[in-house]
Amino acid sequence: MIENPDVIVVGAGLAGLVATHELVKAGRRVLVVDQENRANLGGQAFWSLGGLFFVDSPEQRRLGVKDSLELAMQDWLGSAGFDREDEDHWGRQWARAYVEFAAGEKRQYLHDLGLRVTPLVGWAERGGEFADGHGNSVPRFHLTWGTGPEVVRVFLEPVLAAEQRGQVGFAFRHRVDELVVADDAVTGIRGSVLEPSDEARGVASSRNVVGDFELAAKAVIVTSGGIGHNHDLIRANWPVDRLGPCPEHMISGVPAHVDGRMLGITEAAGGRIVNRDRMWHYTEGIHNWDPIWPDHAIRIIPGPSSLWFDANGKRMPAPCFPGFDTNATMKQILSTGYDYSWFILDQSIIEKEFALSGSEQNPDITGKDLKLTLKSRVAKGAPGPVEAFKQHGVDFVVADTLSELIAGMNKIARGPHLDAADIERQIVARDRDAEHKFSKDGQLMAIGNARRYLGDKLGRVATPHKILDPAHGPLIAVRLNILTRKTLGGLQTNLDSQVMRPDGTAFPGLYAAGEVAGFGGGGVHGYNALEGTFLGGCIFSGRAAGQALGRSLK
Repeated sequence: MIENPDVIVVGAGLAGLVATHELVKAGRRVLVVDQENRANLGGQAFWSLGGLFFVDSPEQRRLGVKDSLELAMQDWLGSAGFDREDEDHWGRQWARAYVEFAAGEKRQYLHDLGLRVTPLVGWAERGGEFADGHGNSVPRFHLTWGTGPEVVRVFLEPVLAAEQRGQVGFAFRHRVDELVVADDAVTGIRGSVLEPSDEARGVASSRNVVGDFELAAKAVIVTSGGIGHNHDLIRANWPVDRLGPCPEHMISGVPAHVDGRMLGITEAAGGRIVNRDRMWHYTEGIHNWDPIWPDHAIRIIPGPSSLWFDANGKRMPAPCFPGFDTNATMKQILSTGYDYSWFILDQSIIEKEFALSGSEQNPDITGKDLKLTLKSRVAKGAPGPVEAFKQHGVDFVVADTLSELIAGMNKIARGPHLDAADIERQIVARDRDAEHKFSKDGQLMAIGNARRYLGDKLGRVATPHKILDPAHGPLIAVRLNILTRKTLGGLQTNLDSQVMRPDGTAFPGLYAAGEVAGFGGGGVHGYNALEGTFLGGCIFSGRAAGQALGRSLK
């Protein structure tokens, strides 16, 4: 632990590491406090796929994608749907600043640190039905070569070098319980020392208290993450009027330490929380057959061809196609009175279109193994981790005939039994439209549009075909669950990442960055995210906090 730090950073995740990196560059002394052990440096970002939102990048241009700041800003604002004059005041400004960053210096800033991206740009969250509505008009999801661990590494290495020089210190297993306020400014933290833990990264650790502490500094930056594993907080803030009833069955896409404690602690000290009801949870969650943390879930990142049915066995309407509109799909699923849905697909689709979230589910790209990547992504057969879920996952059903498939689905349904004849009727109708190049089926039209993009045609979207054609078998069904993930609201901050108070003034000595701040401003995304924007939000807001304090503490 370092004595007399200039700044205390609460949370050793990505936003905290970025802020610390910038403070080190400015010559400041930093103490990083975290309730977990050293094995968890990088926090939730380590487990991510490493997607980054760039605008008009060289990778896009090589693939024939024409992007611009104006188009990206139109997409962001159409997705965000900012409609709260007060609560969205800073979120709107953060949105403009972040998109300008993504279209400007972001790529070079990361490139200079040693980060590289893969040549294929993904088309995530393709959106709704109108040009000025939700979604990405063009592909913008740049996958980090090395996934989440690489994003963490490029900031962690210079921070660890500063630790060796005595400029940075860490206080692991220190849980903050209170922000110290004196003369109307935050001057430090108080909390509990938790018993030592040698648990592996991500594994839930003990909360047994063995002591207490109090630490002082000129400023405190809160970078503690969101509420993704705190199902009680999620239920308390769930937007029933907007999305429907809160799901009974939820599985967690983040480790147990993502508990949201610092939100309430910061609010109790005088900080302002806004947009509590804005969240970003996924509808394509599957139970992990080899879990690391409690309720450990994985998200399927689908291509557009799987047929999506609700719990009653009805095809989902537009824009509720795989990978198009997360919140619209959430609302549609919950409107049935159930909290799950189904994919029906075949072997040809799973081989071409299924990817899994998480660095550990993509060992080829995470390990930066080009030979394994080519074998896994180009060779025949599904990637190894996808095939493992197909064989071992409790949410998967595999069969040679549709009647056998429906029987298997009915065995694991948490709601009504499915009518095999009705599902067959819907699939046959879709298959007839797949026989020719014209179609009135909205999903087939969307697939045709996707295949106009070279990156999708080559690596992400299966050639349209009859799903019931045995040549493309076996048939596969996946029970999809609600997977908890991101907090889109949080501590309201100005463009220097300084926490605001309820009266609209900046709170001296208190800053926040990352998910705890709604990734900037208390809600830079508004109601919807464009994907590839969460790590970037941690980087941008952590950078802003570190740079602002680097200047002001001089």
